Amino acid sequence: MPGSEHDALHSAAREALHAPSIFNTQPWRWRISADALELRADWSRRLAVTDPDGLSLLVSCGAALHHARVSLAAAGWRVTVDRTTGDRNLLARIGLAGLGAPDPTAVLLRDAIHVRRTDRRPFADEPVPIEVLEALTTAAAAEGGRLHRVRMDQMPMLAIAVSLAAAGEMANPAYRVELMRWTNRPEWSGDGVPAVTAVEKVPRRVPVREFVLNPGGGLPVTPGGDRGAAYLILHGHGAAVGDWLRAGEALSAVLLSAVSRGLAVAPLTDVLEVAHPRDLVTGLLGGNNVPYALVRCGYPVDSTPLAPSPRRDAAEVIDAPPIESPDSPSDSPG
Repeated sequence: MPGSEHDALHSAAREALHAPSIFNTQPWRWRISADALELRADWSRRLAVTDPDGLSLLVSCGAALHHARVSLAAAGWRVTVDRTTGDRNLLARIGLAGLGAPDPTAVLLRDAIHVRRTDRRPFADEPVPIEVLEALTTAAAAEGGRLHRVRMDQMPMLAIAVSLAAAGEMANPAYRVELMRWTNRPEWSGDGVPAVTAVEKVPRRVPVREFVLNPGGGLPVTPGGDRGAAYLILHGHGAAVGDWLRAGEALSAVLLSAVSRGLAVAPLTDVLEVAHPRDLVTGLLGGNNVPYALVRCGYPVDSTPLAPSPRRDAAEVIDAPPIESPDSPSDSPG
């Protein structure tokens, strides 16, 4: 593989390290092969209690896949993507199909990769404009997903569903142990949810997942807020491995598109982790739909920059064999 192609794939894999993932587990591995970038699921990082079927793990890997694609398109690379929908280990292969002009939309999304944070603080009263919501719907559709905006008359049911999910999980000792494991990570691990990115528990329009168990822990926030926030349900019809992977790609597209338009974002999955609350969310969609993830987005109130979430070392996640020099001695007889 020429050095320029190898460098492009390696750069894309590094950009993908910034993708969002459940509990910031970063459950993926990348391998640069002779002609492609391979995405593999790291099942050792599955949350056995919170995500027993690995569905959020697949969504997380899909977000990383989209981040890598954005990086390549922003650099001008045309790509092919082979999603191995029947394989729970090798999830996708990205191949390069030529170099051209950078995609201007991808450039904006690539810039958003380094700005995006999961913002659990309350958002402003200013509503998200309809044209922005339409742009987010278009971004999801381009990746095979659909968005449903939770209507005002549906908000009480969403709040009930989220509250029920939180109560159900917190009542499970095994969940609390898993939560503590991923919110008290050693600094060298480069993963997990540190307290500096969590918020204290206060009354909210729709509750947010508790990432600190001690009272008063997390960033101090005022009660209420989120009056102008939009709550979006990412959904589709399929429930196979490939459908959850594509859902992650659509989730990434929505998050990056929102950030590029000045919005703050926070993915929500806890309401889908418990059976009855998940059924309530499904009922908000109607028809034969599968909810994959939710997104809370809105305009930030607090302009204080959030601390970046820790990231694993690239050498730990990316398997990149060295490039063979054209001057290397050949094994063939001369």
